[in-house]
Amino acid sequence: MFDIILKYFWLLMIYSFIGWLIEVISMFFNTGKITDRGFLIGPYCPIYGCAGVLMTLFLSRYQNNILLLFIMAIIICGTLEYFTSYLMEKIFKARWWDYSEKKYNLNGRICLDTLIPFGILGVIVIMFVNPLLFIFLNWIPNVVRIVLGIIIFVIFMIDIVFSITVIFSLRGTIKKVALDNTEEITDLVKKVIRERSIIHRRLVKAFPNLKIKLR
Repeated sequence: MFDIILKYFWLLMIYSFIGWLIEVISMFFNTGKITDRGFLIGPYCPIYGCAGVLMTLFLSRYQNNILLLFIMAIIICGTLEYFTSYLMEKIFKARWWDYSEKKYNLNGRICLDTLIPFGILGVIVIMFVNPLLFIFLNWIPNVVRIVLGIIIFVIFMIDIVFSITVIFSLRGTIKKVALDNTEEITDLVKKVIRERSIIHRRLVKAFPNLKIKLR
């Protein structure tokens, strides 16, 4: 049982790191700048890790059917992205990404521009990447996998606690804002955040489309 949990934890971290790389590279092509993406401090985006684990759990059986694999990957990743956006907005009172200006979007939380790449990535993950990753993980001595896994897990959990604490501190800033217009609220809160610390400034740069919600 422990070996299975450890295996999926490694998949979570590897795909989180790959997702972070994808986000950084994508941002670089859009802005010409290297930006540390994600709300965590470390080089990982857990939403990608969760998507990788979910696809591994539920889609491995479809690896011989590319079309079905593509469709199911879109459904899983789209659902994950939608509810992640919804929950983060409700918890932190902020919209971290917004696709409202893109065609074929659903409540600004997901859009066709991201769903199609997710489907393609799902096919690549299940058919090509996972088999190589499992070979690589099995090649690493068990003791090394366990020790490194524990160290990375501890660092990861500390990062989560610290980052969530920083983000929750923003709610106090939001509550002090006495404006009704969302754009004005967002601009003012971003200004205050930038003046607080390098960690807060990183957060604003990581989510340039951040929109603050009072309700």
